[in-house]
Amino acid sequence: MGKRVAVVLSGCGVYDGSEIYESVITLLSLDQAGAEVQCFAPDIEQLHVINHTTGEVAEGETRNVLVEAARLARGDIKKLADADADDFDAVILPGGFGAAKNLSDFAVKGAQLSVREELSNFIRTMHNSGKPVGLMCIAPVMSGVLFGAGVKCTVGDNPEIAAAIESTGAEHRTCGVGDICIDEQNKLVTTPAYMLAGRISEAATGINKLVDAVLAMA
Repeated sequence: MGKRVAVVLSGCGVYDGSEIYESVITLLSLDQAGAEVQCFAPDIEQLHVINHTTGEVAEGETRNVLVEAARLARGDIKKLADADADDFDAVILPGGFGAAKNLSDFAVKGAQLSVREELSNFIRTMHNSGKPVGLMCIAPVMSGVLFGAGVKCTVGDNPEIAAAIESTGAEHRTCGVGDICIDEQNKLVTTPAYMLAGRISEAATGINKLVDAVLAMA
């Protein structure tokens, strides 16, 4: 029987939700490995809506994170508040700025960030049960809050974001786009993905390694 993996999404679209390529690569890699996957997202309004053709805020528009994330999951998605750690062997979070805007408030508060309670509760319960976690792209900024001081993670080589991560007590490790950072003690795997990737194939290399490492730990 394949490993049971929860994939937590944060909307649909790089600038205000989950990064679409990262999400699809993650789901494809998990499927190819024979994993049983369930997607989750918080049932909340997005911080804001971005017009992806201009990069500007679409004033007056609102969208629901769960409803938008359902586009990526082809409708097969559940509320994050209903995620039960007992049902899964591992959890993976694709990136996209929704991780910094909807799953946490890093985009607004930087190193003083907080993480949504339903996500924090789920990840910490998984962690306390010895189950692995994979975070990619900007999502590792939450590592210090979720795992505590000394946890090792990467977002690539961005010095400003690395400094913010270390202000939370985490240890940032410089990492190439095709590589992963593994914290064996915390069973946390991270990769830069589109923090560094210029092409979808570059993002896929690190994401596939992350999925393999997470499943090996599960």
